[in-house]
Amino acid sequence: MVVPELRAWRAARPHVVRVAGSVKPHVARITQAMRPRPVKFTTPQLTAVAATVGLALAAGLVTAAGPWDSTGQRTAERDWAASREGEGGTDHGLTSGTSAKAPRPAPSAATVLAGLGGSTSTDSVPAPAEKALADVLDPLLNDPALGAQRTAVVVDVATGKRLYGKGADKAQTPASTTKIATAVAVLSAAGTDHRITTRAVLEPDTKEVVLVGAGDPTLTAREDAKGYASLRTLAEETATVLKERHLDQVTLSYDTSLYAGATVHPIGANPNLAPVSALMVDEGRIDDSDSGTARRSTDPAGDAARKFAELLQAKGIKTTSPGLSKATSRSQDLASVSSPPLSALVERMLTNSDNDIAEALARQVALVTGGQASFSGGAAAIGAQLKKLGLPLTGVHFADGSGLNRADKLTADLLTALLSKAGDPAHPELRPALTGLPIAGFTGTLSDRYTTDASATGVVRAKTGTLTGVNTLAGTVVDTDGRLLAFAFLTSDEAHPPAPAPAQTALDRAATALAACGCR
Repeated sequence: MVVPELRAWRAARPHVVRVAGSVKPHVARITQAMRPRPVKFTTPQLTAVAATVGLALAAGLVTAAGPWDSTGQRTAERDWAASREGEGGTDHGLTSGTSAKAPRPAPSAATVLAGLGGSTSTDSVPAPAEKALADVLDPLLNDPALGAQRTAVVVDVATGKRLYGKGADKAQTPASTTKIATAVAVLSAAGTDHRITTRAVLEPDTKEVVLVGAGDPTLTAREDAKGYASLRTLAEETATVLKERHLDQVTLSYDTSLYAGATVHPIGANPNLAPVSALMVDEGRIDDSDSGTARRSTDPAGDAARKFAELLQAKGIKTTSPGLSKATSRSQDLASVSSPPLSALVERMLTNSDNDIAEALARQVALVTGGQASFSGGAAAIGAQLKKLGLPLTGVHFADGSGLNRADKLTADLLTALLSKAGDPAHPELRPALTGLPIAGFTGTLSDRYTTDASATGVVRAKTGTLTGVNTLAGTVVDTDGRLLAFAFLTSDEAHPPAPAPAQTALDRAATALAACGCR
């Protein structure tokens, strides 16, 4: 079966390829964890499960939570996954020569699809009983490994009813679960289709070319752009237009004026985050990584401009050494490149806990709503946008968009409200805040967790948060009755910081208990 490649799907393609690619290495491990089983899995079957489960997880939760968004992006993902459901032996590429006679996927694939809402209506099964849920969670959240402070909330997404609460409105340092708030705020303010456009302009009556940053940290100078905006493409198109104007030697400048305030996060220079600039390539990474910690440029804007100069010169355009400037209102566009849609940036931010994207998206909230694109301006804009959505903000304080700042204070009540709002059929524009959550045992910051209990693998989807003395987890899970639940666990002990590994294991046990709990 051949599925037409929609324009929106072409934009989403790089993301789905990365998800599918990340799934395959884990499938063999999961089947080992689920032994004993009478079924023997062949390599084609394992590959089929990886493709089916990985793509179904990217789409299935959205089906359970509400309609597909109106842009067609989620519809394209669902259709592509559905087209593979009946095939066996498929690979992780976007094409397959699999014969119709090849082995069908392993039986577990159908179970996962049903568990995520494929055939079970949340209206046809009861929500967990509050007392039964408390009996399960209270002992787990009293684990000393979590430290002195523990707050938690569990909500039935279909009804919005709180099923469990422990210090629900007590604000704590949320660490990277702050990114859920950033995701909801920017999707609400700017929309899923919003793109960030980097431009090269020419000042009239001069030979000055200005590279204008618009706040896209995923702008890349690598040969394989993987669907992101390419500095190489921008240079090639700029050179073509300059030659048409008989300009083969220019003065090169760069403009970072879109952002205001400090570029360095209050935590200081850190491998988790480059200096925040409206112009950078590859998140200021000095190596070839695209996620996690890395050595960072101390001057990402200047480095981007110097790389742009090299690329122009390779196309026959001589330039001066680039200097900082500001494009005027009279400047003429030469060329531009745009980021993937905001939905894809939000998903990458959440899956990889990407701080560079988080701080950029916080500033996008400010820019769209008329605020200042700075650390404080972005934080204020997030709070204001969430207030418009009617979310519970008592005691809440935002200091940044990434959660690296310990001055951030969120409640478990707010985090579950954010997740429930993202699953509300009335807000399909917020759906990427759910689809971007890491998948237990498969993707992002949960790829190496949930390795000892297969009951939660592929079923728990959650954003992690870790700072010294702080361990948090917030996300969604489908219980054994097929009920979609949102949960938030926030723990901390800054006086006597707990070891992160035991604390994270304790949080994972609590989420696993939700997955295994009918709790009627």
